[in-house]
Amino acid sequence: MKKTIFTMLLVMTAMIATAKNLKTVIYTTTPQMHCANCEAKVKNNLRFAKGVKEIKTDANEQKVYVTYDAQKTNEEQIKKYFEKFGYKAEKTTKEAKIPVHENEECDNM
Repeated sequence: MKKTIFTMLLVMTAMIATAKNLKTVIYTTTPQMHCANCEAKVKNNLRFAKGVKEIKTDANEQKVYVTYDAQKTNEEQIKKYFEKFGYKAEKTTKEAKIPVHENEECDNM
């Protein structure tokens, strides 16, 4: 019985010690995302950024939601990572309305 309790406490302690500090940040990009190919380009490149756990894109709202482990990266490092694949990222909010630039051409078609 004592072994079982000790083992359970040990496992619980290990789980607490390895708990991740996950945060989500929202970016808008320049150039804007126009299509599914643009969204795929962002997702396929950001997934290699250290500490990034989840990426959601919305071309209609012009937003990229990035969930990351704050123990491995931060908002500035993620923002700089966008530049590696040709985008400039600016932090925004969920409520912000981003105007869509209809006249821009899509380079990802």
